[in-house]
Amino acid sequence: MEEPEMQLKGKKVTDKFTESVYVLANEPSVALYRLQEHVRRSLPELAQHKADMQRWEEQSQGAIYTVEYACSAVKNLVDSSAHFRSVEGLLKQATNIRGHMNAAAQGHRPAPGPVLPPNKALGT
Repeated sequence: MEEPEMQLKGKKVTDKFTESVYVLANEPSVALYRLQEHVRRSLPELAQHKADMQRWEEQSQGAIYTVEYACSAVKNLVDSSAHFRSVEGLLKQATNIRGHMNAAAQGHRPAPGPVLPPNKALGT
């Protein structure tokens, strides 16, 4: 009776050993299959997120360029205030000269005021 019992125990051990070897041999394949399955499911969503992020980056770069351009324009306006003051002074002088010329043309004596020589009135 020992021999059939030993054969049965030997068969169980070899079956378990074979099953263990089979599982160990196939475990990496199963893991890789699960990874592939996961990637296949999540890749389209990830690709969409990437495309959205790239689009948002382009839009934000455009907005940043617009803001920088506007800041530059405002700075240039501030820097040109001296030129505007100069033009304003020249316009006031021109208005005074026109008033004197109109008064002289009508035979009136012009009201006293600073009259600059023509070369000074032009800013040279």
